[in-house]
Amino acid sequence: MLAPIARLAGKRLLEIRQPFRQPPQTHRSFSTALNYHLDSPDNNLNIPWEFSNANKERVKEILSYYPSNYKQSAVIPLLDLAQQQHGGWLPVSAMNAVAKVIEVAPIRVYEVATFYSMFNRTKVGKYHLLVCGTTPCMIRGSREIEDALLKHLGVKRNEVTKDGMFSVGEMECMGCCVNAPMITVADYSNGSEGYRYDYYEDVTPKRVVEIVEMLRKGEKPPPGTQNPGRTKSGPEGGNTTLSSDPKPPPCRDLDAC
Repeated sequence: MLAPIARLAGKRLLEIRQPFRQPPQTHRSFSTALNYHLDSPDNNLNIPWEFSNANKERVKEILSYYPSNYKQSAVIPLLDLAQQQHGGWLPVSAMNAVAKVIEVAPIRVYEVATFYSMFNRTKVGKYHLLVCGTTPCMIRGSREIEDALLKHLGVKRNEVTKDGMFSVGEMECMGCCVNAPMITVADYSNGSEGYRYDYYEDVTPKRVVEIVEMLRKGEKPPPGTQNPGRTKSGPEGGNTTLSSDPKPPPCRDLDAC
């Protein structure tokens, strides 16, 4: 009686293990690219990298915010500065440079760079467009926003256009749920000195294409809500409540405080 059960259990175990026995793919998915490194001609340990003279002064300023025996606490702002300087992504040599500055083993920097999605481990465009994919934005049409961008630019997610100008990625909640759907444009076109990270809220498929074309022409679209009927996060058409100063509580005289 136990033999059929054992055979059935063995068969089921093989079915479970089968997906893990697939031959290795010849390409990497984006999520896999986040957690390990493969040398390439433009990203390997033999390529020298250091902060620019201007950014070396910024490094000193960043380190001054932390006790001298806690330099490693500066790893995130230093990685961010390195990414801005390097056109929006972090080669392994830049991570090693940060490790040298904060005096830790390189692996401690790799751990941070591979954990946070704000750090790009592969090349991005001069304008890196990030579409919010969290529930409020998704309900309000973020998938249509992303599809419009990918179709207009002729790329897939996390690919760079042939002219190196644009790339499209996904970011989780950026805190603009009341203005959903929204995108962020990380502007690396002018290095760390001119770096911008702008929110564009209440967007539509048509509007994001217009924003792309404005950026292509060197124009700077006004950030914030793209709905002309709204002011910042206020309701369309203006406030319907809280239109005057609130009355003081009756329990005490505020002027006497």
